[in-house]
Amino acid sequence: MNILQVKNLYKRFGKNTVLSDVTFEAQAGKIFGLLGPSGAGKTTIINILTKQLDADGGSFDTGATLFETGLMLDADGLYGRLSCLDNLNLFADIYGIPHKKGTEALQNVGLSDAVKKPVNALSKGMRQRLALARAILHEPKVLFLDEPTSGLDPATAKGIHKLIQGLCDSGSTVFLTTHNMEEAVKLCNHVALLHQGKIVEQGVPTEICERHNSYKTTPDLEAVFIKLTGVELE
Repeated sequence: MNILQVKNLYKRFGKNTVLSDVTFEAQAGKIFGLLGPSGAGKTTIINILTKQLDADGGSFDTGATLFETGLMLDADGLYGRLSCLDNLNLFADIYGIPHKKGTEALQNVGLSDAVKKPVNALSKGMRQRLALARAILHEPKVLFLDEPTSGLDPATAKGIHKLIQGLCDSGSTVFLTTHNMEEAVKLCNHVALLHQGKIVEQGVPTEICERHNSYKTTPDLEAVFIKLTGVELE
């Protein structure tokens, strides 16, 4: 069953068209990956789907209310002087859920030992995990993750991958943006390749690679993207 549906999405900033005829669907309880280099329009799509930005054309249905939606952006918006738990308790109050949910979320992302630590004292990887804890605090129906492992070391990224997969196993639908094609192959059930605001290919990662003869020992989505656009990912 499809939970997130986007049809002919269009967006301009002044004279610059940043999204053109973007159409895709995401299945409930699965991981959908929107892949492309920086500047392709990935964050703009998330901002539209989470109603932070108006589209200039097209339609969409996320299958969830704003209170059923989780969001993790590159700019984490965490309060640096507050502790990890106090950050989460603020949002627990907004959602009208018990503070114990903050403690549980910190346990889920491996930050139980940092409950009282101020955010300013956290490493980048720990901040990423705290931002993810905040996004899953209210057990969202649909979770939007914008480059969740960008700049992280492989071990931390692997831990976040495990968390994302666990969320899907619990019934959440995950919308993931990344320019890491290897990450997309590992995680995503369905992907769309975005270039200059247009989707140039979409489908199951392995099937895309088979269509474009880019399946050696492992699927190579990056080679497909380069073949279709002539652009190397950053």
